[in-house]
Amino acid sequence: MSCRILKIKSPADPEAAAFFRRLAERGNPSDGSGENVESQVRAILADVRERGDAALLERTRAFDAPEMTMPFAVPQEEMARAAASISGAERSVIVEAASHIRAFHEAQKDKSWFITREDGSILGQKVDPVDRAGLYVPGGKGGNTPLISSMLMGAIPAQVAGVKEIAVVTPPRADGTLNPYMLAAAYLLDINEVYRVGGPWSIAALAYGTKEIRPVDVIAGPGNIFVTTAKKLVQGKVGIDMIAGPSEILVLADESANAEWVAADMLSQAEHDKLASAVLVTTSSLLADRVASALERRAAELPRADIARASLNDWSAVIQVPDLSVGVAVANLIAPEHMEVCTASPWTLLPAIRHAGAVFLGPYSPEPVGDYYAGPNHVLPTLGTARHSSALSVQTFCKKTSVIAASREFTGCHASSIALLARLEGLEAHARSVELRS
Repeated sequence: MSCRILKIKSPADPEAAAFFRRLAERGNPSDGSGENVESQVRAILADVRERGDAALLERTRAFDAPEMTMPFAVPQEEMARAAASISGAERSVIVEAASHIRAFHEAQKDKSWFITREDGSILGQKVDPVDRAGLYVPGGKGGNTPLISSMLMGAIPAQVAGVKEIAVVTPPRADGTLNPYMLAAAYLLDINEVYRVGGPWSIAALAYGTKEIRPVDVIAGPGNIFVTTAKKLVQGKVGIDMIAGPSEILVLADESANAEWVAADMLSQAEHDKLASAVLVTTSSLLADRVASALERRAAELPRADIARASLNDWSAVIQVPDLSVGVAVANLIAPEHMEVCTASPWTLLPAIRHAGAVFLGPYSPEPVGDYYAGPNHVLPTLGTARHSSALSVQTFCKKTSVIAASREFTGCHASSIALLARLEGLEAHARSVELRS
C-alpha cells in the first residue's frame, strides 16, 4: 500500500490536475461487470411500479432475507421491546446525540415573512413542511453494524421542519428482522413507520407507493450506488436530498499539526469504501512524510484494512504545497465532503474556504465528532458538488410558497404596463385579465 505524494506549486500542475479530475469522476455508475447500473435500476423501478409489494418481497428474498414474509412494517410493540433491550448507557448516548442534532437543526428553521407596500399590497413567502418524508437508512454489513447516526441525521431535520409523517426503509437481516439498535433509535425518535425493505426497490416504493407503503414527497438518506441511482431517477416525481457519492476527507495542515492524528482522521474515511478519498494538503514536508508513514502503519491495524488500503492507493494523496493560500485553492477546487483545518490559526482561513460540505476547525474537531455528535448533519455533498450544494437540512423537507395580495391601487396603476408585457409575449388573455381591473 502506498499513498501517492505530490509536490505542487499550484492546483494546475499537470499531475495534480489529473488526480483532481479522477477524483471527481470516481462515482461513475458502473457495477464493474460492464452492465450499466442505471439500466438495472430503471427495470427495478418499473417492476415495483407495476407489481408493488410482490416485487418488493421477491427482491428482498433474493438479496437480503430468503425467508422474508409480509408485512414489511415493524409493529410498535417490537420497537418498544428493542428500546427496552439495550442498556441504559446506550439509550442515553442515542438521546444525547439526538439532542445535539436537534438543537443545531432548530437554528436552521426559516420563517414565513410578509411585507406591506404603501399602496396596501401585501407580498410574502410562506414556509411549510412537506406532508410526508421517506428516509433510507443503510443496513450496514447485513444489519450487524446498524447505522444509527443515519437514522438520527435524517429523521431529526424532518421532525424539526414539522413533517407529520416519516417513513423509514432499511434492509432486513438474513432472518428478516432488523437490528434492535436501529429499532431502538426509531422508537426513541417517536417514529412509528419502519419498513423491513431496502435497496433500490425500497426507493421505488417510497416514490410510487405500494399497497403497504404509501408514497412520500421527499426521500433522503445515504445508500450504495444502486440506491443513489434510484433516487436520481425518481427525482422530479419526489424531491430528494442529493446525489451522494463515495465518502471524502481533505485535511489542510501546517507544521503545527499532529501527524498521528491527521493519519487517523484520513483513515476514518478511507475505511468506508474502496472508492473513498482521503487527501492531506500541507505546507510541511516533514508532516507529509510522517503522515504517509503513519497511514501505512495504522491502516494495517484496522479491521477494514483491505478497504482502507485500496482507498489510500487508488483515490488518496499527500499533497505538499508552497503556502496555505495554495492549499486553500486546492481545497476549493476539490470541494470535499469533509474538510479539516489543522493549522496554527484555523479561523483565519475560514473566510477563504468557499467549497466544502462541512469544515472542521482545529485539532479537536476530527470528522467523527461531526458524524455522530456535534449537531450539524453528516449527509453532505460529495464529488465536488459542494460547489453548488449543501448538507441535508431542515430546508430539505420544506417548501416555500409566494403570497401576493395586490391592492386595487397597485393593479389599477400598473395594469397598462402588465398588459404591455403580456402582449409582447403574445398572451392576449393575460393582458385582458389585468385590463378588466383597471
